[in-house]
Amino acid sequence: MLAKEKKQVWLPIAFAVVMIFGMYIGYNLKSNSTTGSFLGKGNTSPVQEVLSLVQNKYVDPIKMDSISELTINELLSHLDPHSLYIPPVNVQEINDELIGNFQGIGIEFQKFDDTVTVINVLKNGPSEKAGLQIGDKIISVNDSIKIAGTHITTEKIRNYFRGKADSKVLVTILRNNEEKKITISRGIIPISTIDATYMIEPIIGYIKINKFGEKTYEEFMENLERLQKQGMKNLIVDLRENSGGLMNESVDIADEFLSENKLIVYTEGNKSPRYEYKTKRDGLFEEGKLIILVDEGSASASEVLAGALQDWDRAIIVGRRTFGKGLVQQQFSLSNGAALRLTIARYYTPLGRNIQKNYTNKTIEEYRRDALNSNEVDEENHNDSSHLQHIYKTPKGKIVYGGGGILPDIIVKEDSLKLSKNILHLYNTNILNKVALQIYLNNKTTFEKLKTPEAFYNNFVLTESIWKNIEILALQSSIPITNTTKEERNYVLSDIQKIVAKYLFGNVGFYKVSNKSDKMVLKSLELLN
Repeated sequence: MLAKEKKQVWLPIAFAVVMIFGMYIGYNLKSNSTTGSFLGKGNTSPVQEVLSLVQNKYVDPIKMDSISELTINELLSHLDPHSLYIPPVNVQEINDELIGNFQGIGIEFQKFDDTVTVINVLKNGPSEKAGLQIGDKIISVNDSIKIAGTHITTEKIRNYFRGKADSKVLVTILRNNEEKKITISRGIIPISTIDATYMIEPIIGYIKINKFGEKTYEEFMENLERLQKQGMKNLIVDLRENSGGLMNESVDIADEFLSENKLIVYTEGNKSPRYEYKTKRDGLFEEGKLIILVDEGSASASEVLAGALQDWDRAIIVGRRTFGKGLVQQQFSLSNGAALRLTIARYYTPLGRNIQKNYTNKTIEEYRRDALNSNEVDEENHNDSSHLQHIYKTPKGKIVYGGGGILPDIIVKEDSLKLSKNILHLYNTNILNKVALQIYLNNKTTFEKLKTPEAFYNNFVLTESIWKNIEILALQSSIPITNTTKEERNYVLSDIQKIVAKYLFGNVGFYKVSNKSDKMVLKSLELLN
């Protein structure tokens, strides 16, 4: 029985190894042999022999592509949570996110009741130039492809809109119950990694970075210089929900805050010798007060930046413990057009703190939940750090902690409001976005008079009728919310206000309104004033 159990555990792994090596080395073996053997002789490995025998002698036909993907994922699941196989169909899209652009029509859309609705139009992009507007309902593409009232996937819809620059796509839309046909010439669409930059107070700047792509450092410098021209002396950099990306970009940004020849991060692995990343130049912002906002969604390159600035006493880290993703991946192209992101090393902060949290003997779900669980422990014990391990001292004598993730200098607890099950269910639907879009479209003329996000925040009132509309839409989705508390209503209505602000003023509008009541931002302003 024990032998059988061992076989069940190791057989899939062994076969996965066969498939991995087979994909890299190739399926074709030498057929000319002086011995007459099927495989011939030479430097053929047992892995190649088994793979070739299965491919050429197995009793039934085998779909090697599907089997290879399954077995590769099986193998990777026994390594670490971040080594990843990327199928050929997804490689371009994933690479586009890091490159910082793609070719398409420049809109964001959402499906409401099986109808594709435009919720954002890129300024000066192909769709805006062609006349597309927020609220337009897209009925069909190129006349023959109907997308309204169907169960077509979001991925397929996106593929219809994307294509080579200067190629054309015809969309049929419904606007104010009138059908229109619009021809759009696709173009190169930039993907900004900076969501918002503005002066939050007369001498305090705010920059929100959503990820680290190929152009993040360039974008960051442009925005930093713009804020300095506006009189910025102190800065808040918001890395919340920033899951990382390209480490070099975060290293270059760290260089702007630190003096020359300081260690920012080092990497090391079993097959990768220690490599140090140090500052190379005078930074643009070495003197002003600096606060970095983080939470459980901040990971990888975000943790590199926050950890370096904390270790060198350069910034105050505010928020909640970060995710704890300190594994370095290198992407390898595979012969079938797929890619493999393989973990090759670990990140360490200047003081030698290992950013990676423990992942052994944990499922993926348990691993992901760890960040939330850690923050619950941190919040309960934020005046007592005895529950933490691996204590380090900064040059100025400040105590910082290892053990996975970056623990902020100042912990800001999550809102104490506990949302009911039905309200949480409501957030898993697109009802709030639908209501916000209705508000935007119904009040467009009034909103045109409110020229800034601040004016919108101060003048727009969320009425009881809006809540009644939410109740009706929720009930249609079998979510009764008539018995919610006043606090829950205010919470939901506040989020709708932020979404409307985004429709009106883009991402900067969303953050200008959101930050008015954001506990971490308010705490940061208190520290900087």
